[in-house]
Amino acid sequence: MGTTTPPRTLAEALRARGDESLAGLLRARPDLLTPVPNDITQLATRAGTRASVVRALEHLDRFALQTAEALAVAPDPAPYAVLLSLLTGDGLDDGEQHDEAGAAITAALPGALAALREQALVWGEDERLRLVRTARELLAPSPQHPSPTGLGPTVTEATAGMSPGRLQEILAAAGLPATHDPVSAVSALCALFTDRTRMAELLDSAPVEALSVLDRLVWGPPYGEVTPNPTPPVKWLRDRGLLLPVSTRTVVLPREAALHLRAGRAHRRPEPVAPVVAALAERDPQAVDRAAAGQAFTALSTIEELLKLWNGGGPAILRAGGLSVRELKRAANAMDATEPVAAFWIELAYAAGLLASDGESDERYAATPAYDEWLDLPAHERWTRLVTAWLPATRTAGLVGGQDAKGRALSALGPELDRSAAPDVRRRVLTLFAQLPPGTAPDPATLLERLRWERPLRGTARPAQGDRSGPSAAHFPGAGDRSATAADDASDLRSRLALWTLNEAELLGVTGRGALSSQARALLDEGPGAAAARLAPLLPEPLDHVLLQADLTAVAPGPLERPLAETLSVLADVESKGGATVYRFTPHSVRRALDAGQAATDLHAFLAAHSRTPVPQPLSYLIDDVARRHGHLRIGAASAYVRCDDEAVLNEILADRRSTGLRLRRLAPTVLAAQSDPGPLLEALREMGYAPAAESADGDVLITRAGARRTPPRTPPVPVPEGPPAPDGTLLGAAVRAIRAGDTAATVVRKEPAEGPSAPSAPGSLPRTTSAETLATVQAAAMTGSAVWIGYVNADGAASQRVIAPVRVEGGFVTAYDHTADEVRTYPLHRITGVAELVEEGTG
Repeated sequence: MGTTTPPRTLAEALRARGDESLAGLLRARPDLLTPVPNDITQLATRAGTRASVVRALEHLDRFALQTAEALAVAPDPAPYAVLLSLLTGDGLDDGEQHDEAGAAITAALPGALAALREQALVWGEDERLRLVRTARELLAPSPQHPSPTGLGPTVTEATAGMSPGRLQEILAAAGLPATHDPVSAVSALCALFTDRTRMAELLDSAPVEALSVLDRLVWGPPYGEVTPNPTPPVKWLRDRGLLLPVSTRTVVLPREAALHLRAGRAHRRPEPVAPVVAALAERDPQAVDRAAAGQAFTALSTIEELLKLWNGGGPAILRAGGLSVRELKRAANAMDATEPVAAFWIELAYAAGLLASDGESDERYAATPAYDEWLDLPAHERWTRLVTAWLPATRTAGLVGGQDAKGRALSALGPELDRSAAPDVRRRVLTLFAQLPPGTAPDPATLLERLRWERPLRGTARPAQGDRSGPSAAHFPGAGDRSATAADDASDLRSRLALWTLNEAELLGVTGRGALSSQARALLDEGPGAAAARLAPLLPEPLDHVLLQADLTAVAPGPLERPLAETLSVLADVESKGGATVYRFTPHSVRRALDAGQAATDLHAFLAAHSRTPVPQPLSYLIDDVARRHGHLRIGAASAYVRCDDEAVLNEILADRRSTGLRLRRLAPTVLAAQSDPGPLLEALREMGYAPAAESADGDVLITRAGARRTPPRTPPVPVPEGPPAPDGTLLGAAVRAIRAGDTAATVVRKEPAEGPSAPSAPGSLPRTTSAETLATVQAAAMTGSAVWIGYVNADGAASQRVIAPVRVEGGFVTAYDHTADEVRTYPLHRITGVAELVEEGTG
């Protein structure tokens, strides 16, 4: 800021930045804010830690990462021209395609460098570009972790420790003049490898087999294994320094030689431009919205069906947490869906807070009170509730059925399903959808390619966990071709998350026929309210009627009003779904309605009120027949007993062979006793064709209403963040002011006492003055309105340095504006260790 002196350290480079630039750094790397650094030096130190640098590298796009990788193998510091040459090549390649690629790189490089500078991964002027040391260590080549560029160590690094005699042999074989100075010998070899003319002459004299060996190593990995008696081509290369020993059995292609063979390029295929997401199909936007709305309505119905299934108490929770495979299959069959789709709906209901554990001793899943509140909302608002719960959720249903790191199966609602990258991938996928014209369905392959460019795989920055194989190496001779180190698509979590997002968005009605719906665009741009308003006209209006048919079925030509749907689901069984829902009346379903407290007259009145067609006679006969027999038998708890006013019915039951397992015996002419509980006895008699009813200890019929088991109030699961949350503008502004103030206190130039008992303070130490000197100095500063530097020890014993402007000194306290804290504070004088005046501008 106003100085022409180039920075010597990262701290000096950060100190020269403006406040907006510092805020940009903290916004891009929020981990640097926890806690807020005391000053610029501490900020620079934290920005260079391994964990922070790795996190920053993982958020670079592919070309910015390639730029950092090129700097890692460039001289330190590197001029801009050298960096550009490593990315474009030395310009000796022929072809118009190379010229176009070079122009694209030249145009994109300033932006990539700006991104690296903003994140404090690169600092320095264009003529002295420096990659932070930790990033260089992560990206530079080493025997344990080869460089992502595929380049090996320099000649200087590879020959470190090599005997002078061996160096002389290499110089002689390469046709270079002998020298007894090892440094000169290494310099001569470097000069040979970087001289295109002499290097071309050397390679022209190489055997064809030797050139084949170089072709296998040139793009990495640069290490190869050799036998104690290498083949003639390998020996020819080793004698001339084109292969240098790393160990007794490993050789490496030096960086300078590899760059010559690559025409000066650090990467085989630099990617300066983001891949374009191609269109797979162009569809009518209105058709897309209608298809998405239809699927949105299906999503609401599916969630209701799932929680209705578990209304009376859902499945038990596994000891390790989650849902058993058997229960997942049962839910999938009930929803007529595959197990992965069923797992998605279950996880979505859990993320939306509609489903949770009941907390009982025999823990089970059940609907929450929030589910009842959700049901009372209009359909379009219920949909936005689901989508807004899905977008930030870190629980990943696509993992269900896989295995964790220890080989254990991952279950739905289990504890190991959180993936912090999921929300970012979902948002990015939908943003790429939104960038296409309305009605455009993107090609999934190009979409995945774009996502990989934006966040490339970072195996280059960190070795894979559990990889103990050492350096990748080609084997000589007869060891086979070098295997690729790129991760398979199936193991790329971000790619799998993107594919799951495509499927889940279609299931939820966020997309329709592969294109983003207008309601989803409104959700991304304007919020849930606008999305609900867009969706509402597209959803069908609930109906208040059905069509009764003579074959004991009822047809609902569309969605039904909730009270009608709930009563009908008790009175009849759903036979088929689709544009219309078909319900079938059976003796079992009618008995279920009677068990819920309905009388035959109530059922007749209900059907007559809600049917657009006359009630068929067969249905009326079915209801009357089941009602006539319902409750004729009464079952209570003795263990259990059967009571009936008709002795003939009890005689019939005793004579039936199917009742043998119930172990019935007559206690009285109208009472039978059983050695089983009332529940199994009820089911057994119903299977025998009777219509028994349970009764209480008072002899009253027990009404079994459709259960509504609910958990205590529960909060939805909290997403697991990928890192610290993004700071807002207020926090960034306060943090920058605090860092600036702390830096002022740490770097301010202070006057040293010319004489007296106070000795000059060592750099970084607290000032020391006597109590009298302290009081006199702060009083003078209060009178003149000047600032002073103090050392202060708080009540906890923590020492700090501060720059304050005293306002008032009285009663043993000094009230001052603290430049470090950017506020007015009061300090006890006895806690001030010392004070020093600041050097005025233009003096000292």
